[in-house]
This record gives sequence, structure tokens and C-alpha cells, in this order.
Amino acid sequence: MQTTSITMILNGQKIHAEVEPRQHLVDFLREDQELTGSHLGCEQGACGACTVKLDGKIVRGCLVLAVQADGSTVETIEGMSASGAYRDLQQAFLKMNALQCGFCTSGMLMAAAELIDTQPKATRTEIREWISGNYCRCTGYQTIVDAIAYVLEERQAAKK
Repeated sequence: MQTTSITMILNGQKIHAEVEPRQHLVDFLREDQELTGSHLGCEQGACGACTVKLDGKIVRGCLVLAVQADGSTVETIEGMSASGAYRDLQQAFLKMNALQCGFCTSGMLMAAAELIDTQPKATRTEIREWISGNYCRCTGYQTIVDAIAYVLEERQAAKK
């Protein structure tokens, strides 16, 4: 099998790897790097379970090839958790029961973190729109919206 060499910054660490040209980024992360927080769901980019950050923006890991991440910065839920920057968001998900089976949680957290960073004054309607590309089969979304809204409100209050 032919492979291609890639280099990337993965969760703050520079790595070099050999990948098959058609290997998806999420498969590379899960299988080769043992970062199993991102899940493989629909394999069509519709469910959001495979969401990761590529050069600072969320992407669907099932729609990006690992070779496309060559020279890029990739952050997974493991990296986001280790940074501690969104501990309040993770705690809000836990406190408000915004996770149940956990399958969608990493993608939801990655999407919510990007929303917090880019739209710190988002309304509940904007939150719903933002996470609409991430499917959850357990919670009914209300508690997820509650958790994100809570964090946005708390962070705004802390600025005053």
C-alpha cells in the first residue's frame, strides 16, 4: 500500500506520520493516533460526531483526508480538554445533563467552543442554528442549548 508522509501540529505537539492517501482525518486520529474522542457517525459530514479543529476552524473529520492536514494545526476534543480553556463548558454540559450516551458530545463541545469564541453574545436562537449541524439522539437539544447559553452568560458577566 502506498503511503504519504505528513507533518502536523496535533494538540500542540508536532508529529510526523505515514498515511494512506485516501485515509480520512478522523480515521487517522482514531486509529493511528489513538485519539478516540471524535467519533465516526454518518461518514457524510451530516452528523457532526467527527468534528475537529483544523487551523482554528471546526471541520468534519470524515470529509477531510489526513493528507489535507499536512502542515496544519489539528485540535481534537482531547486537546481542547487538556487546555482547560473550556472547562466551564464541559462542566455546564455535565451539570445540565446535556450529554447522555456521549456519542455526539465531543462534536457538540467543539462546535460550542467555536461559537463561544466567535459569537460571545449569541442568542438562544443563534445557538440552535450554530449546533444544527450536530445530531444528538438522546437529549433533545434543549439541555445542550441551556448549557451553552449558561456559559455565554457567565462569561459575559465575568467581563463586567
